[in-house]
Amino acid sequence: MMDLRFELPAGLGVDKLIASLDKFADVQLVLQEYCLRTYYDSFDWRLYQNEILCEFNRSRTASNLVLKNLQNGRVFATLETPEVPHRAGLLKAGKVRTTLETYLEPRALLPLCSLEYEAYHLLLRNEEKRIILRLLLEDYELLNSQLTLQPVRGFLKTAEHIAATLAEELGMKPLTRSPLDLALALEGRKPNDYSSKLKIDLDSSMRADLAVKFIFGALLKTMKLNEQGVIADLDSEFLHDFRVAVRRSRTGLSQLKDVLTADVTSYFADFFSWLGQVTGPTRDLDVYLAKFERYMLHLPADSHADIEPFLGLLQEKRAQNQRDLAEKLSSAKYRKTLTEWEHCLKSRSYPESTAAQCPDIKTLADRRIWKIYRRVVKEGRAITPHSPAENLHELRKTCKKLRYLIEFFQSLYPRQQVRKLIKQLKGLQDVLGDFQDLDVQIDYIDRCCKDNKGELPPATLRALDELIHQLTGQKARVRKHYQPAFDAFVQAKNQAVFKALFAGQQ
Repeated sequence: MMDLRFELPAGLGVDKLIASLDKFADVQLVLQEYCLRTYYDSFDWRLYQNEILCEFNRSRTASNLVLKNLQNGRVFATLETPEVPHRAGLLKAGKVRTTLETYLEPRALLPLCSLEYEAYHLLLRNEEKRIILRLLLEDYELLNSQLTLQPVRGFLKTAEHIAATLAEELGMKPLTRSPLDLALALEGRKPNDYSSKLKIDLDSSMRADLAVKFIFGALLKTMKLNEQGVIADLDSEFLHDFRVAVRRSRTGLSQLKDVLTADVTSYFADFFSWLGQVTGPTRDLDVYLAKFERYMLHLPADSHADIEPFLGLLQEKRAQNQRDLAEKLSSAKYRKTLTEWEHCLKSRSYPESTAAQCPDIKTLADRRIWKIYRRVVKEGRAITPHSPAENLHELRKTCKKLRYLIEFFQSLYPRQQVRKLIKQLKGLQDVLGDFQDLDVQIDYIDRCCKDNKGELPPATLRALDELIHQLTGQKARVRKHYQPAFDAFVQAKNQAVFKALFAGQQ
């Protein structure tokens, strides 16, 4: 049976509610207690997007982590725990942990906001002393009180009658928003207020310099939102999203460089290149560690223990790189240059006397996307089964530039057509990405073996040699997927769409 949830008018206290309930049956106040409820989710709202509310409810008598259905408020899993760890895997085994791991990994479980309230647990009993209805009144300090009616089997009609009568007499209204929504509103926030996806709405007639600065501004916002999560090392996705914003900014500066002055473009291109360099080692090790279990699958079970020292080496290197990265992102150089970039984006790009000569953003977008697309086709067609890995790496970088440009300007083009092109491009990027990841990982493991030959046990070195052999075979298999993926991307109908959308008068 579904609970019935209502919002009470402001100022309606428990005494008046009990007086109104007394006409239906005997009212019993079972428990009154102070409670603190803290809502949790990942930074990018993965639970909320899957219609899950995660609450940590603490009172004098208990502390429980509770999972509820966002739509109807029904509890489907609960776990008694004194604290909420950042990693779901640290919770006791059970439905709460399994659910959180399923939806959150690799993200951390972070507090969103808290609500203080006085909880009143009430029972209604009939003349036979049978419980006919359970009620929970939550009296908030900053929100209107909320009343939950929990029907008892066999008395659903009674509960519905009482709810209808109270609604009419007391002015209660059905609760249409979760307490989380209401609590966030108090802080000027709303659910899903962060996404790693780029959502930029541009007008095709906008001046190119203004539109490009608008794009850079959105990327800067993403960097700043993820910055503290990177420094605190809350989870690996903060660094991932930070690096994507950096790469997109670098692409914008290299591909849209005529919009800003040459000295400005050069100065900040150097800055973002530096950011790419200082964030790269930690991110690479995040990828290696995330794939460690997959590495183990390439080895016989009896050699799994042999490779453990290599895992310890990766973790040690990652910890050192993370400390270095946190120091760099807290440095005066980083703070100063980021502030300069922010000021640059707020200033005019062109003097008023030359602003009229600046192209509109649609013209610029057509020109740049079409040029990079043709480069992708040219580089891709030049690759043969005998081409070195470097050629595929270069094509991957060009594909990234094309992907970022399309994402920058996608609001200027028909949505469905652009989404199909991005999907086709992503298919090619996935193959190129898998190939490069394997190539880089093989090289990294080989260097680790050579650099740490005297520190790693012989059994570990033998296991790593076998792992390199297995990954090399996998790399060769992935390499065979390249040509079909490229052919799918450059098929005639895709080429026709690219030409129709972006070639324009060129």
